[in-house]
Amino acid sequence: MLTFPDFNPYIFKLGPIHPTWYGLMYVIGFGCAYLLGVQRTKSNPAWNKEEVSDLMTYLMLGVVLGGRIGYVLFYGMGYWAQDLLYPFKIWEGGMSFHGGLLGVMFALWLFGRKKGKRFWDVTDYVAPMIPPGLFFGRIGNFINGELWGRPTDVPWGMVFPGTHDGIPRHPSQLYEAGLEGIALFVIIWFYSAKPRRSGQVSGMFLVLYGVFRSLVEMVRQPDGHIDFIIGRITMGQALSLPMIVLGLWLLFRRGPRANLS
Repeated sequence: MLTFPDFNPYIFKLGPIHPTWYGLMYVIGFGCAYLLGVQRTKSNPAWNKEEVSDLMTYLMLGVVLGGRIGYVLFYGMGYWAQDLLYPFKIWEGGMSFHGGLLGVMFALWLFGRKKGKRFWDVTDYVAPMIPPGLFFGRIGNFINGELWGRPTDVPWGMVFPGTHDGIPRHPSQLYEAGLEGIALFVIIWFYSAKPRRSGQVSGMFLVLYGVFRSLVEMVRQPDGHIDFIIGRITMGQALSLPMIVLGLWLLFRRGPRANLS
């Protein structure tokens, strides 16, 4: 059994300025996305550094707005019913990957429309840039001691102070960091290195994320105010199923070749 490290969620405190490690993880994630986007311009003549810079603005807005709105709709309707201002209280926490994904997809549609690029070509370009952000986001969850797993007797089971029960649990944040971050990045990066039909890279991303997330949800503790929604199905698994279905359609449909010029 392991004991959760006593992390201070704040990097430092200077008067009213309290930067958090979780916020820093977002900054690092976006920084990695930008560097990967610039790197991909070397093998894709349809993109340049200026477009990548513009793209990052759309990505950040999509992630933050979509993530927050998605959390409120998927997980926080009860809180919203009690407090009409709850959606605006971002400092209280609460971001949803699936909401962020929808926000990013809408932002990328707007970006593609502005730049004259096909939607799936844009998402294919962005897909390999996302996993590092997921990795650092889950590390941020771990530092915060949140989103822990279910009780376990495995040797690496960890006691999280937020549970207040002293029972070892799966460090599910680290499982997600490994699968959604490292494994997903390696697979998508090499998969996208070869010419694919438009939408296939996006499809591979959706399928793998949906599968990885569903697997981790089997050992991750469901949100207390929601618990299981149907039988032993969690909200995370329910939201991942449409991703897998859409991803499979993109992988096997007869789409055009990605536009590389």
